[in-house]
Amino acid sequence: MAVPFLSRAKTLLGAAVAAAALLAQPCLAAPEALLLVDAGSGKVIYAENATRPWHPASLTKLMTAYVTLHALKEGRVTPDTLMTVSPNAMAQSPSKMGFKVGIRVTADNALKMMIVKSANDMAVVLAEGISGSVPNFAVEMNRAAQQLGMTQTNFVNPNGLPDDEQVTSARDLAILTRALIREFPDYGLYWHISALKFGRRIIRNHNPLVDRYPGADGMKTGFICASGFNLVATVTRGDRRLIGIVLGAPNSAVRTDKVLELFERGFNGNNALSWLAPSLGTVDALQPVNMPPPDLHEEVCGKNRHRGEVAEEEPPPTADPDRNVGLSAVLPFGSSGGKPAIPVLGPPVPSMAPIVVFVGPPKKPGNPETAVAKSEPRAPHKPKPKATKPALAAAKPTTPAAAPPPTHRKKSAPAASTEKPATAAAPAGH
Repeated sequence: MAVPFLSRAKTLLGAAVAAAALLAQPCLAAPEALLLVDAGSGKVIYAENATRPWHPASLTKLMTAYVTLHALKEGRVTPDTLMTVSPNAMAQSPSKMGFKVGIRVTADNALKMMIVKSANDMAVVLAEGISGSVPNFAVEMNRAAQQLGMTQTNFVNPNGLPDDEQVTSARDLAILTRALIREFPDYGLYWHISALKFGRRIIRNHNPLVDRYPGADGMKTGFICASGFNLVATVTRGDRRLIGIVLGAPNSAVRTDKVLELFERGFNGNNALSWLAPSLGTVDALQPVNMPPPDLHEEVCGKNRHRGEVAEEEPPPTADPDRNVGLSAVLPFGSSGGKPAIPVLGPPVPSMAPIVVFVGPPKKPGNPETAVAKSEPRAPHKPKPKATKPALAAAKPTTPAAAPPPTHRKKSAPAASTEKPATAAAPAGH
């Protein structure tokens, strides 16, 4: 019986060594990058093309948030600091809030809109409000990247809209994510917001894992044709937090499947032979690859070469029609029989009520109708029917609330003028 046992052991050892060799080398043929890192220790659990340069798309906003949070920490701005929508901010491509030039937004509201909505205009509002201009803010972004050891990163704008010089890597994004977690633990809510409420509009988080995958608590999605569908996500279970990064997925469904398998392997994978595989070390120690970032226009967008960040306008539907695309080749972890089952994300179970955001100063929400630019689509306006006697009669019960007794008139007077500041904030001619 010893011979069959030794033969099986050699086979298992050979397979483990071969798999370890594949993990240790960058897979240059596949136009994607995958990385799984322990957020606490920085230990690399899985890496594929982790140090290949990549266009970050809206993952750029992680650094925009990092610089903004540092400005808050240093007292250069406060959460209530009002920042103005400039012509440059209004001109940004979607996804965006679409506010008129001259509308003012607090730093706190702009940050929430940028993270949850992935609003490109709010990223520019923050950049100009903190540094005076986008180029000046890019200098701060790159300075922070250098200080963190993000050796493969260069930023030229705060939102990740297409630019050949806007480059990073999965390694560098993991370093940045760890810094956000470590340096700003009190701001973790920004990444986990289920939805925002702007007027009557509900804006749901683009991150498909939030409120749909156990322990999901951040971070950011991104898409441009050149980079494909990107995602940085964090999940906490017990005292362990993992960072999963997917760059270059062909669509949002495959992006979600890939990051889910990363997390399932990290939390529930079979580690019986892990002692045979060489350690991949920490994320900081991963060696960069000297090559240009891939251009995935043809693979991802095909003939629709002008497709841009508008693809991230809304989160993917609960029942994504191409949910099972490419599942048989999600990751080269081993034989398909050894993979844990990939969970199917169900309907969202909100962990919190939508957080209200607004334009204008704190505690004085502006009128969303006067804030949004004319180019933004709106629901059709239905003219009110002419008043009739029955309508007047129906309105009588509400008359006391609209016109309180004389003793309360002084309190109701300010409420009648709350919409005036927002209307005044909209510049003439818009």
